[in-house]
Amino acid sequence: MLYKFKCKATGDLIMLGPNGDAFLRAAGREPAPRGIIEARDMPAVLAAIEHAIAADEARRAEAEREALADGEPLPPREGVTPRQRLWPMVEMLRRAWAENQPIVWGA
Repeated sequence: MLYKFKCKATGDLIMLGPNGDAFLRAAGREPAPRGIIEARDMPAVLAAIEHAIAADEARRAEAEREALADGEPLPPREGVTPRQRLWPMVEMLRRAWAENQPIVWGA
């Protein structure tokens, strides 16, 4: 499944299913083929996403400390980090909130 997030304040944002599901879970929502994020909810959604990003970075920092303490190199990250993956959505949310526009997805 693909997610196509739409907003009048921004261009469309397309995410593959697993990435869209991860975004929605980080935002405190259940993945669904259709939905809306109202402008009034965007501060909470942004805070939830920023918390998820910070938690991921804290886990990575802890793994680095443990590897350093054990004298072992930390394996490189595979793939894209949550910060990189969610950056376009964070920007979309900020612009939509600034213009008081909802973000919708689905049919």
